[in-house]
Amino acid sequence: MKATANQIYMHRYRAGNKNMSSSLHNAVASSIIAVILLLSGCGSVQVSRVDSEQEIALTDRWNATDSELVSTEMISDMLSFPWVQRFTLESGKTIPTIIIQRIRNKSHEHIAVEAFTNDLKRALIRSGSVDFVAGGAEREDLRDERRDQELNASSSTAKQMGQETGADFVLSGTINSFVDQLDDKRVTSYQVDLKLINMFTNREVWNGQKKIKKFQEKTIFGF
Repeated sequence: MKATANQIYMHRYRAGNKNMSSSLHNAVASSIIAVILLLSGCGSVQVSRVDSEQEIALTDRWNATDSELVSTEMISDMLSFPWVQRFTLESGKTIPTIIIQRIRNKSHEHIAVEAFTNDLKRALIRSGSVDFVAGGAEREDLRDERRDQELNASSSTAKQMGQETGADFVLSGTINSFVDQLDDKRVTSYQVDLKLINMFTNREVWNGQKKIKKFQEKTIFGF
């Protein structure tokens, strides 16, 4: 039986719609894949050098700028207190000697405490108002070197044991953090507490505190 003109038309109409639907489906699928690839960061990675003094904050975590800012401000505050003048009057020495005992990280994240300690050292030495002596593992390494010199160096150049400069004050402290988060917003606060104690009298001659607060808002890409 021959198909009527109407049947042929309907057959071609359905075939055309099917091909159009398939093409549209493929186009949508291709667009979705392109967006996924774009969001997943499959593009090339670019690296560029920037000024070391420029702050680039990618997250709300503790960074190098925080370390330098806190150390500089806290040492400046410490040296503004009257303990320096009082010490020089009572001891007859012109410059007090400080040792850093320990800075404890009690925050919720890993913090390079050694880098922060070095920032404190630089701020102390740069001030010119105090002397600084090595402590901890660094001090033990120096003592090992002196023991080695006693055995292997000439008597005229060997540095004797028991000739170290004793510290007049010890600096210690802690780094704490507090995180407050609600839905897509997060506030992270850092609190650094430092104290300076007279080694001879155990008097706490200075107690300083510095706080840093950071706000981060979640975007479509997440934290």
